[in-house]
Amino acid sequence: MQNLGQFHRRLVDQGPKNPLEKLLLYLLIPLSVLYGLLMWARSILYRAGVLSVTNSRIPVISVGNLSAGGTGKTPFVDYLLSYFEQKGFRPAVVSRGYGGRFSGRLAIVSDVKKAAPDASYYGDESCLLACKHPQALVVIAPKRRDAINWINTEKKADVIILDDAFQHLQAGRDLDIVLLDAARPFGNNYLLPAGLLREFPAALKRADLLVLTRAKTADKKLTFENTPTVSCAHQIAEQLKSLDGEVVNTEDIAGMRGAAFAGIAGPEAFFKGLVGMGLDLYDTCSFSDHQHYNPELLAQLSELKDRVDYYVTTEKDAVKISALDLPRPCYVAQLKIVLLEDSEMEVRKTLETICDRINDEQ
Repeated sequence: MQNLGQFHRRLVDQGPKNPLEKLLLYLLIPLSVLYGLLMWARSILYRAGVLSVTNSRIPVISVGNLSAGGTGKTPFVDYLLSYFEQKGFRPAVVSRGYGGRFSGRLAIVSDVKKAAPDASYYGDESCLLACKHPQALVVIAPKRRDAINWINTEKKADVIILDDAFQHLQAGRDLDIVLLDAARPFGNNYLLPAGLLREFPAALKRADLLVLTRAKTADKKLTFENTPTVSCAHQIAEQLKSLDGEVVNTEDIAGMRGAAFAGIAGPEAFFKGLVGMGLDLYDTCSFSDHQHYNPELLAQLSELKDRVDYYVTTEKDAVKISALDLPRPCYVAQLKIVLLEDSEMEVRKTLETICDRINDEQ
């Protein structure tokens, strides 16, 4: 399954490499059109009120994207959590717990953060956010309306952030934020399964704010009618951390050889960023997004022990391994977003509307 996922990502990202792959892509195109039409019809049914929407007394922000993975939603949710915490509000994050084994109605991940929540059970992104924001409420629920209703009933938060929810039209929202990769906002322009798009680009009309991620400058070429658009870059923090939380400066490992691994969508940008920091990487290992690190995979990484001095990985991967899993020290590169030019002002102006709504409710 892992190899199949990586093959599909390579096929739609880089294009077919031989006639057989080209034929396969052509055969997938009709399925993509059908999928797109079904998603379009579904959105019409929600707009017409045929399908019901769960509304919240507490303000709701949706953070999502048009494509399947790879736009940097987690760092942006991290940014929103920090913003509302600095304002003195209690934020909550609601996600499906994708990649985890949890199958109940809802689970409060933040309640078990002190006991190191099991990422293989709750999902890597929810565990990461719970560890980074101990004061926030992190909830996973296969049906997000269950979590929204519970938070409203228990009055556990001042604002709810829905992770990866642009297509989750069952949940009403006060602010719809959509992230797009600045380099390839629509990928190969095909919907799943011939591409990575989840909906036709016309769906962006539902968005209140578009965020172009991985932008080098505030891109003026990409404009969307009547929708505010901002740009941000993903930046790796200058200091690394060990799996035990110890701060490590890049100067401390200068001259040593490392092996980088990542189970995220589009790991090449992560590896390139590490090299840009001055790290000497002997090898890089790319795995499927939300990769579960089983003993076989850890053994594969351990085979590099005689050729490297350390390992380095992402925060999302780090929550799924421990310091005892690898024969060499493993360091964590923290990824953050940096809003470019006047984007910070635009984002904060947009978020102020939510702050006003929170104050009105209180």
